[in-house]
Amino acid sequence: MTEKATPSPEAIQAWARLMRVSRQLVESAEDALKQGGLPPLAWYDVLHELAEAGEGGLRPFQLIERTLFAQYNISRLLARLEVDGLVEKLTVVDDGRGQTIRITAKGRETRRRMWAVYGRSIAELVGARLTPDELNTMSALLGRLRHPPAGD
Repeated sequence: MTEKATPSPEAIQAWARLMRVSRQLVESAEDALKQGGLPPLAWYDVLHELAEAGEGGLRPFQLIERTLFAQYNISRLLARLEVDGLVEKLTVVDDGRGQTIRITAKGRETRRRMWAVYGRSIAELVGARLTPDELNTMSALLGRLRHPPAGD
């Protein structure tokens, strides 16, 4: 791509629609969680990654790689999750300053309760509006926009 490349009108329209719809879908899911008296979606993302990691947990930099959070945001979020008893910080034996973060039983239960609402939101907001073929097409198209592109 050259430095002087300008987007086509079609690219601008697609970008604007993608940003708008993405924001609306996330806001709708957030609203459903809030109405259910549950924590924000960011908490689910972190708890999900920690649950998937198993008993070994993850280092904070691994959470940053697996989520969309900046380092300072993940630090604050982890502190809050720890205060609420949803995660625990463990010292890494061979790295005196390093920590591993692991989900607790309470964190697993919170994640389960959040998924009941979040999963229903996904089903209603996306699954009920598109056919399986349309969902596969959308997923494939969005996969092509992945950065860095697959194979890089």
